Amino acid sequence: MTPERHRRSLAPMLFEATRVDDARATEVLEAYFAERAAGFPGGGYKVNLPDPSLFVAPAGVFVLVTDDDGAPLGCGGVKRLSPDFDGRERFEIKHLYLRPAARGTGAGRRLLAELETRAVELGASVAVLDTNASLTAAGSLYRSNGYVETAPYNDNPNATHWFSKKLAP
Repeated sequence: MTPERHRRSLAPMLFEATRVDDARATEVLEAYFAERAAGFPGGGYKVNLPDPSLFVAPAGVFVLVTDDDGAPLGCGGVKRLSPDFDGRERFEIKHLYLRPAARGTGAGRRLLAELETRAVELGASVAVLDTNASLTAAGSLYRSNGYVETAPYNDNPNATHWFSKKLAP
């Protein structure tokens, strides 16, 4: 197994490191942003396109989730932030998204675990992420995986909740 492609045995789902600006990744990100904009409370969702340079090693990684045939099911990325106040390496989890057909299958939990593993491989000791209160399933996923609410660490206008989790010593 190469570090660029990980197969999980629970279901036909592959995790493939790719560039954010790869055509398949762009397609999934566009679906993500369209869905978020359509369901954002009060409208006004601000699209923040990911900077491709922040999602390549050693700064980060972007992962495309595919089925065995290579059809994109979702995506997510991790990117290095400046160390926290204790000097621990922080990586931010961004754009965790699954197409509706992949939801409710445990794929979100597996994608989150994959992103955490990739962050640790890049040197992370802490993962942080933000979300919106309207994304109740996402908030539940993060809480049930050991994330705790924390003070805002960014100025994301779409976020209402910020979380952190210690990954490594």
